[in-house]
Amino acid sequence: MPIQTACLNGQEITYTLTRSRRKSIGLQINQQGLRISAPLHTPLLYIDTVLQQKADWITKKLTQWQEKKSLAPAWTLNATYPLLGEPWRITIIKPTGEIVMTRSFDHELPQPLAIELTPRQIETFVMSWYRQQAITCFQQRIGIYAHKMAVPTPPFRLSQAKTRWGSCNSRGIISLNWRLIQLPLHLIDYVVAHELAHLIEMNHSKAFWEVVEKVYPGYRIARVELKRYE
Repeated sequence: MPIQTACLNGQEITYTLTRSRRKSIGLQINQQGLRISAPLHTPLLYIDTVLQQKADWITKKLTQWQEKKSLAPAWTLNATYPLLGEPWRITIIKPTGEIVMTRSFDHELPQPLAIELTPRQIETFVMSWYRQQAITCFQQRIGIYAHKMAVPTPPFRLSQAKTRWGSCNSRGIISLNWRLIQLPLHLIDYVVAHELAHLIEMNHSKAFWEVVEKVYPGYRIARVELKRYE
C-alpha cells in the first residue's frame, strides 16, 4: 500500500492509502497507525483537505494508540512491567538465583542480570505472574463490589480480548481482561462495578448507570481515563 505523509497540527503524520470503488473517504486508526481508504480517482489534494479537517481527531487518536502501545510488554530482562499502575522488574534473589518480580523505583537504574532468558521464557514467566496477580486482585474487588450491590458474588474468568476490558454474559459470568491488572486500582474498580451492574440491569440504560454511580460515584471520570488505554 502506498505510504503518504501529511502535516497535521504541526506533526508529520505517515499514513497508508488504499483506493477502491467506494464512494467516500474512510479513515481508520489502530496499532498500525492511520489508514485512508479513498475512491479510485480522488486527488491527493482533496484527501489532504479532509485530513486537515479531521486533524484534531486524528492526532488525538494516534496519541492514544501510542500510549496504549507503552503497555505492551517488551519481554526483556531490563524492561519494566506495570502492575496496578506501578513499574515492576525481573529480579534475581542472591544467592539462590530465584527469579522474582520486584517493585521498581524511578531513581533506580536497572541492574544487569547474570542469566540468559529468551523472550519466550520471559513472556511465560511474566504472564504467569500477571495471571496470579490478576486472579487474586479481581476476586477481591468483585467480592467487595458484589457486597456493595447486595448481589451474590458471581464466577469470573480471565479474558484475553483485544478490545474489551470486561463483559457479563446472560449466565451471570464476569469476564475481565488480564491487562486490567496493569492499570491503577481505581480503574479496575470501575470495570468491576460496571460489569457487576449488569447483574441488575443487563443494558446501558439510565437505570444501569444509576446502579454504577451508587457504588462508584466517580465513574464518569474513570470512563474518560480508561479510554486512554483502549
